Amino acid sequence: MAYVIQSGTTGAFLAPSMDDGQPEWVMSLREACPVVDLEDCAQLIEDHAEPWHRAQVIDLTQLHRPVSF
Repeated sequence: MAYVIQSGTTGAFLAPSMDDGQPEWVMSLREACPVVDLEDCAQLIEDHAEPWHRAQVIDLTQLHRPVSF
């Protein structure tokens, strides 16, 4: 699986840095390294997101699923 963490407030993404793996907030999805485990997402949110971020985890494999009405 591939997940990204996005701030519902700012739209920024919380992800491991491409350079050294340290968590950072980036504005571009292109710069956001995906996280492969939901437990890692939860830990990143706990350690690096403030409540005002309203952090949400997005499953990248579900982005292009057809919508049924």
